[in-house]
Amino acid sequence: MAVKRDFSYSVTWNLILIIVGSLVQTVGFKAIAAAHGFVPSGLFGVAALIEYKTGLLNAGGWYLLLNVPMFILGYLLIGRRFLAYSFVSMLVISLGYMVIDFQLHIQNQLYAAVCFGVIVGTGAGIVLRSLGSNGGLDVVAVILNQRYNIGVGKTYFGFNLVLFSFSFASLDNDLVIASLIAAFVAASAVEYSLSLFNQRKLCLIISSQNSDIADKVMEKLKVGATFLEGVGAYKKEPRRVLMVVTNNIQLKRLEEIAFTIDPHALFIVENTFNVIGSTFSRRKIY
Repeated sequence: MAVKRDFSYSVTWNLILIIVGSLVQTVGFKAIAAAHGFVPSGLFGVAALIEYKTGLLNAGGWYLLLNVPMFILGYLLIGRRFLAYSFVSMLVISLGYMVIDFQLHIQNQLYAAVCFGVIVGTGAGIVLRSLGSNGGLDVVAVILNQRYNIGVGKTYFGFNLVLFSFSFASLDNDLVIASLIAAFVAASAVEYSLSLFNQRKLCLIISSQNSDIADKVMEKLKVGATFLEGVGAYKKEPRRVLMVVTNNIQLKRLEEIAFTIDPHALFIVENTFNVIGSTFSRRKIY
């Protein structure tokens, strides 16, 4: 288990995530967005908008130029490792956009927007599973969060509000609405990509035989367990609550162990997006 976790935080694994995720995003940008004239969210959306309005360079070149001040600022204010990984992502997206030359021939604008959102959101989610980011606005969002406690979501919302407001003033309204749909789908795809393998189940078991249940859980499932001290509200008697964090695969086995030992146990399950520490994920340090 320790070897697996160490590999997950190695340079090799992080570069694989960043390069693959960035290439997936680039395919969405070039094969769909460029063909339909969509305005992506974030800094790449600014690059695309400049290309549409000026006809100079392409969005990949503009994205590279727009990132220069971002990374100078990041170099001064953020951890070097995070910035280095983010730089790789930015470089892959910029150069990939210049090199990739094919289209996914989707005629319907709505279908194209949904497909674009799924592809780009999935790619961004893959990158965000690494110790870096997608570059661009991510760098500024992290700085504002660390320095001024401004939520990353608020930074993106404010930036995209200005971006799409300007787009409405300068582009066809139907096109901008399709771009907004794509941005919403992309945000949902990012969340799904991040939670796909990270989601855990927080289980609370209330039983008079919690000690036996805990021993069996550690023996059969090979996971840790924690006793919480509680007091029954009706009889005012002290009672132990067993807390176990597990995944979807082992949840049914945990339930079977609990009710086999105590058919009258109270079994409570809550979804939790991520668990950091111990044998689970490490904290992402910027």
